[in-house]
Amino acid sequence: MKKNLPILKLSVPTNYADKRLLNFLRRTLQYSGLLMLFVISMSSRLIAQGTWTAVTAPCPGLSGGVMLVLSDGTVICKSYSGGTDGIGNTFYKLTPDIHGSYVNGTWSAIAPMINTRLYFSSQVLKDGRVYVAGGEYGTGGSSAETYNPLTNTWTAAPAPGAFVSDANSEILEDGRVLQAIVQGTPFLQQNKIYNPSSNTYINGPSCIGYHNESSWVKLPDNSILFVDRNAVTSERYIPAQNKWVADANVPVALYDPYGLETGAGLLLPDGRAFFIGSTGHTAYYTPSGNNTPGTWAAGPDIPNAQGTPDAPAAMMVNGKILCAVSPVPTVSNHFPSPTSYYEFDYSSNSFTRINAPGGGLTSNVPCYYANMVDLPDGNVLYSLQNSNIFYVYTPSGAALAAGKPKIVKGKKINSTTYQLTGKGFNGISEGANYGDDWQMATNYPIVRLTSGTNVYYARTSNWNSTGVARGNKSDTTTLTLPAALPSGTYSVEVVANGIASNPVTVSLFNTPEADATIYAATDESAINLSATLVKDKQIKLYPNPAKDYSNLSFTLEKAANVSLNIVDLNGKQVRSIFNGNMLQGDHSLQVNTSSLASGIYLVKMVTDNQVKTFRLMVQQ
Repeated sequence: MKKNLPILKLSVPTNYADKRLLNFLRRTLQYSGLLMLFVISMSSRLIAQGTWTAVTAPCPGLSGGVMLVLSDGTVICKSYSGGTDGIGNTFYKLTPDIHGSYVNGTWSAIAPMINTRLYFSSQVLKDGRVYVAGGEYGTGGSSAETYNPLTNTWTAAPAPGAFVSDANSEILEDGRVLQAIVQGTPFLQQNKIYNPSSNTYINGPSCIGYHNESSWVKLPDNSILFVDRNAVTSERYIPAQNKWVADANVPVALYDPYGLETGAGLLLPDGRAFFIGSTGHTAYYTPSGNNTPGTWAAGPDIPNAQGTPDAPAAMMVNGKILCAVSPVPTVSNHFPSPTSYYEFDYSSNSFTRINAPGGGLTSNVPCYYANMVDLPDGNVLYSLQNSNIFYVYTPSGAALAAGKPKIVKGKKINSTTYQLTGKGFNGISEGANYGDDWQMATNYPIVRLTSGTNVYYARTSNWNSTGVARGNKSDTTTLTLPAALPSGTYSVEVVANGIASNPVTVSLFNTPEADATIYAATDESAINLSATLVKDKQIKLYPNPAKDYSNLSFTLEKAANVSLNIVDLNGKQVRSIFNGNMLQGDHSLQVNTSSLASGIYLVKMVTDNQVKTFRLMVQQ
């Protein structure tokens, strides 16, 4: 049911009815001093609103849901194409043009998934592959698979063991995936943990309440927060403890009592989390910064009796949230139409209505049809299910300085591979969010290379972190240059959630030796690379060569977050040893090598401000 619109909530007078209203108000106010104030107010609204632009080329297939930004800057978009059940197993890839424009980009199909899926879990992995699992509809509800962009192939994962359906998922700091299971045991509470390196699942800790239909939000301490389904209780997953702990109660109801749906949850630039409810209520969560409960507070209601019974939202580069909403559900209509659009500004605690893509104020579909993802160019890509017309939303205003990555150092590994070190490579949030039906996080580094008006994207992998809002902690990424990249000098930027670092100028291909430094910041105060937490002489790995195990011992100069992994000589992670906080002092870990093939590996240690690798030989 279409709702009446309060007349002073009009953002931009673009159609005849709006212009009539504007003329009426002008005539009413023309003999008073209020006219000038009104014009100024309307002008500010005109300036504040972003713009929608249709992608020039229609997608070859009708949109079937989630859109994922790959680590090479391209975007794969699920469609209803492929398969025999009408659900679809095909993603179409949107590649920006030579000038970096997604609006003028081109479409191409990637290899079809093994199974058809609609409303499913999705994550971009640390090595650049894509993980999908489940599906409320289709043949893949109880299965999972991964996509390798380098080979354009899908590989089946082992069955998670139950019907995954439209479940949540979240990538952990060590690269594994916490996967919710809808019809598992216990029902609506079970979780598995998927290891991409070994392509295996293990049992994860069960939730305290029901996780189905919820939105998960990653916090700066890497804990994962959600509100229990159809309740006001909340809980968090604590990675170091590998368990869910009860958190504080929410002061408002976010789930509607009919479809038991809710909307997106996002981490705000000020460190709070913001949850948008199907009921039209919203809530703020302030983290404690440790394992004790945080605090909740009611946020503003969405205007015009609107809610979010399954709906996307995207954190934009200016810090505001782009939202799709529809009328609050009723007992007779759980997913009402039409969809309206708002920008939410946390700094003013207010919603501002904006135009719909294609013109007017609404789209005549329920809001669950909509999908969003943050693009590397600072815009938001938008689609509606069953449409092949995609739109790009360009927000107004400048990008947040707090979200800017910083490049501190770059070095060459080989002729096409480089490593960048800096901070902020993961951004200050996960980007866009839909909830349990899809995940489309973009809190990982994208590397853009610019020469004149030409724009290229390198492929990143082996990110040292998948966290958010990491402050001054050191970040690293490996990047592989695109094929046939011309030799020359490039402006290099690291992008996270669409926010780009200051560019640095690098001459590529002109340093033939490996490990050559290609860039070093003149001001490295942001990251103290010289303050080593672990000294080389304090690290011991024995026996080496190893057969079944090797002992790793080291001393930390101070408490730190430590990630330890075994990687092959191509940089691919083959085993996780440890990920979490360690106290100051001596540490000793046993590294299981019994299942590793004979060969040479590297043990990679990442601490808060340094990365160290040391050689491990395995002889079976």
